[in-house]
Amino acid sequence: MDQSATILAMAIGGRVRQERQSRGWTLDQLSEAAGVSRRMVVNVEQGAANPSVGTLLRISDALGVGLPALVESPQPKPVKVTRRGEGAALWNGESGGRGLLVAGTESPDVVELWDWTLGPGDQHLSEAHSPGTKELLQVQQGTITVVVADQPVILDAGDAVTFPGDVAHSYANPGTEPARFSLAVFEPGVGSGHRPAVTDA
Repeated sequence: MDQSATILAMAIGGRVRQERQSRGWTLDQLSEAAGVSRRMVVNVEQGAANPSVGTLLRISDALGVGLPALVESPQPKPVKVTRRGEGAALWNGESGGRGLLVAGTESPDVVELWDWTLGPGDQHLSEAHSPGTKELLQVQQGTITVVVADQPVILDAGDAVTFPGDVAHSYANPGTEPARFSLAVFEPGVGSGHRPAVTDA
């Protein structure tokens, strides 16, 4: 991990540990509630892991906080500004792509705003999120292919799509130039225990 990824991993780990301890939970209790291995919880808390977005979503839901709460300061602020380059990089592609979480709201109904860049040939596969999750995406540059429940949709700059996020889906750049898109994710009822248990190695 580079320095910024290490700093982010340590911040997420500290926040997960703080939320777990404030509930009086053991590592095993969080592991069971989130549907991830105990080793993964330990690695996340120590900042030693670079967990997938899916793993972080399962942990944040089990703790009853939204994903944005794991990557920002716990003090509530009436206005939260994220300056260019300050988003939390939670995904990096093999061809230079990045998924930046740039803004979000608190639970129980969490809204996340992402700034995605996909390099040529980059693809991000996403497991189904919790029931009722919706995603809205608009392409800013290039062309991307969104596949929702095995149904592909090709989008060019300016095109937008809305789809259920509670089914498996993916984003890919089939072109030879970088593609960029904005993504809003609405996840209702975070912390209500409705996420299916999935074991993560």
